[in-house]
Amino acid sequence: MKEDASTADLELPALLIDQIIGQERAVDVVRLAARQRRFVLFIGEPGTGKSLLGRAIAELLPPTAAHCVASVANPENPICPRIVCRPRAELEAGQRRLVQKKRQEHFSHNYLLGLTALGIILVCGWLTARDKAYGLGLAGGLALIWLWRLKKGPAARHRTLKILVERGDLHAPFIDATACSEGALFGDVRHDPYQSGGVESPPHELVEPGAVHRAHGGVLYIDEIGSLSADAQKLLLTAIQDKALPITGRQSGSSGTLIQSEPVPCDFVLVAAGNVEDLAQITPALRSRILGYGFEVLTASTMSDTLQHRHDLERFVAQEVKKDGRIPHFTAEAVEAIIHEARLRAGGKDRLTTRLRELGGLVRTAGDLAAQQGETIVKAAHVNTALHYAASIEEQRAIGQASDSLNELKPKFLAPRSRIFSDPARPTDLLHQSVDPPDMGRRWPRQDAPPLHHG
Repeated sequence: MKEDASTADLELPALLIDQIIGQERAVDVVRLAARQRRFVLFIGEPGTGKSLLGRAIAELLPPTAAHCVASVANPENPICPRIVCRPRAELEAGQRRLVQKKRQEHFSHNYLLGLTALGIILVCGWLTARDKAYGLGLAGGLALIWLWRLKKGPAARHRTLKILVERGDLHAPFIDATACSEGALFGDVRHDPYQSGGVESPPHELVEPGAVHRAHGGVLYIDEIGSLSADAQKLLLTAIQDKALPITGRQSGSSGTLIQSEPVPCDFVLVAAGNVEDLAQITPALRSRILGYGFEVLTASTMSDTLQHRHDLERFVAQEVKKDGRIPHFTAEAVEAIIHEARLRAGGKDRLTTRLRELGGLVRTAGDLAAQQGETIVKAAHVNTALHYAASIEEQRAIGQASDSLNELKPKFLAPRSRIFSDPARPTDLLHQSVDPPDMGRRWPRQDAPPLHHG
């Protein structure tokens, strides 16, 4: 990336696995887990790419065969709907045959009913000729019975299945079940306010799939895995072991608690994530299952300050610009300023931070400032000003910034102009020698930070 180049000139990888930066071990595990369909537990600081790693597994999984999972009426036990897993065309063909059969039965029934009604009408006419009041009363009763039958109609009796999950012949699904309730995670049965009187809904139409069922054939991602209750973790373990889980009502007091379907397929790859503190909240049985059939990975919070990793950060800035879609591209100097900030945030010598979510916030803030000024390119001065806007509350309190106006903060950081950005022939400590860090430091206090002056 030369001096007059920008991030628009960089070629970006198409696969998510190639966009991950600073997590070489995790990337190797992801490739292996996707190939062998293994579980993975990612533990690390926020913003280190755990969810992106999970999405990369789904992208690498082979595509699933086209199929539909449907709940079907069970005449023998109505409160236990049957579950079928077949291609949609086969299900629709079976549905058409059932509908046609029902229509034939309905036609035959109505034909007999019509003959009976015709006979009654003739009798009513004869009775009306002899006793007008009696004949009219009988005809009115017959009309009411006929209207009630028309109101009930054949349509309600023709709905014999409900599609729960439909998969096309495409890539494997990625289902994010973070912070889901137990009903949303394991499925539920809707409450039916009309439980009798001929207007109630068939039990198989009340069944709703959960995230474990929608992730069948793909990836189920759960962040903050430690926040799941012990009962939910046990139920998740059951779904993992059996690769199928029945759907039942989970709301106490609901009519749905009486309904439990047959086991619904849920063969998925579990990708869980959390912080180190979450390990104590994961049940030993679930961790044992993950270790026995998968991997535990501690994501890195920093990476070595090498030429390759600096190139990776250049690509990261370009990826953030493309992902946002509302900010202009960055000059080489602006990218160099971002890399310098990544060094400072790492908090160690010859290290770069991998908490790229927060670094991406700095990229977007600098881009917003450039767009506000009508610039078509982001410069190092925009990054310098963005450091003040992107300061956390703790940093603002530490430097007394909360009481000052942002307009009064004078940017003091300007990245040096270099002939070739990330040139391997250039001394690696050039930035440290020629760039003064901004007054608003990250991970305050720093050793090279100026003394604080509170007004």
